[in-house]
Amino acid sequence: MWKRVAGIIFCTGLLVAETLTAQRSHAPMVTLRQPRFNLGIRGGFNSSMFFTDHFSVGGQELEDMQNNYKVGYFGSFFCRFNLKRHHFIQPEIAYNVLQGSISIPYTLSNSEVLKETGLIKSRATVIDIPLLYGYKFVDVHPYGMAFMVGPKVGWVWEAHSKNEYTGFYQQSINEHIEPFRYSAVVGLAVNVSNIFFDFRYEVGLHNVTQRISYDASQTEEPYSQYSMAIKRRLNVLSFSVGVIF
Repeated sequence: MWKRVAGIIFCTGLLVAETLTAQRSHAPMVTLRQPRFNLGIRGGFNSSMFFTDHFSVGGQELEDMQNNYKVGYFGSFFCRFNLKRHHFIQPEIAYNVLQGSISIPYTLSNSEVLKETGLIKSRATVIDIPLLYGYKFVDVHPYGMAFMVGPKVGWVWEAHSKNEYTGFYQQSINEHIEPFRYSAVVGLAVNVSNIFFDFRYEVGLHNVTQRISYDASQTEEPYSQYSMAIKRRLNVLSFSVGVIF
């Protein structure tokens, strides 16, 4: 997954570099007066990474958990307020579908609380509102490159989100998730005229799980008496293509 993302970034950089070289030999580049604000749309793909800080069943910590990356998708609308000297503020609203999973191997240390290899499949539909500060360190028409950073708050659409647990003795496991998610965003945007490519990395700032419950009446003894607890953060790597007007 990371090799594929690195390849996309490398190819995009080569394309922009070749375009810049060709443009220099034919026409001069000039800095144009920016409007006070721009509107734009973007869409693309994301890869969700669930970093598990703690997962225990019956007080026993599970070991050797592996994060499995899955591709999701998103679309967003944004407004960019241009400030002086290449600075801008960019609020957005985005529709995100995030997917990922965590696998827990059936090892000797885990066999007391797992009946087979454990798997947690996660899918979340989130309405995100980032507020980004940006600085355009390349700003010569028609090319640009900007660095962005800022906070993001997201609301989890529970009706279109779910977590599936398999491989555990507990039956009908239900993970109660936090309705709001908070993260920090850092990104890089490259544009040619009004078309841009956007790379971002989001760092989750808190545990996304409130608690875990299950149906004790359908779970055999002694596992029906075990408590389950998990703490995990959600980080997201994303790539998008967009248009700014």
